[in-house]
Amino acid sequence: MTPELSRTLNALGMLAVSLVLTLAYVYQLTLYELPCPLCLLQRVGFVMVGVGLGLNLLYGARPQHYALMLLAALFGGSVAVRQILLHIVPGTGHYGSPVLGLHYYTWAAICFFLILLGTAVMLMFDRQYTDGTRSGPRFGGNKLAKVAFFIMLGLAVLNAGTTLLECGPGICADPPTSYKLIDEMGNSN
Repeated sequence: MTPELSRTLNALGMLAVSLVLTLAYVYQLTLYELPCPLCLLQRVGFVMVGVGLGLNLLYGARPQHYALMLLAALFGGSVAVRQILLHIVPGTGHYGSPVLGLHYYTWAAICFFLILLGTAVMLMFDRQYTDGTRSGPRFGGNKLAKVAFFIMLGLAVLNAGTTLLECGPGICADPPTSYKLIDEMGNSN
């Protein structure tokens, strides 16, 4: 696999992760389904996968960047499986609306598994590591890589901001019922 193909595949992976985060925001904003603490941790996992992908886009593919993605996917996947197990017992209910019959945490577990699989496959191709991108231009001149990087960067900042609004500087409510920081600012007037 050439370094340019690797960069394009990493950009497509970053766009896929960005799509997952965007769909979570669609549910959060249109259905007013605030993410629970475990959902927020899953989003952290997706953002950290994005960090690994972003490092590959900025500096060229490196095994260390893929290792970060694997660790992030293991973290996010374990949080998603924990949430699945919390809601799998009859009578315990579920959290959030289903998407195509599955809840966000189930989709997150599937996505994290696919990230683990895709990252492991990418690690098998040594030629992607042999170019001179360490001293080359950012994103290797790949416009798709640049677009994917800035979309993910925007989503990461948006996640940090909305999490602060929802939880304030302290521990998040479980289940969340409102944007805590906005409520506190409104009550102080």
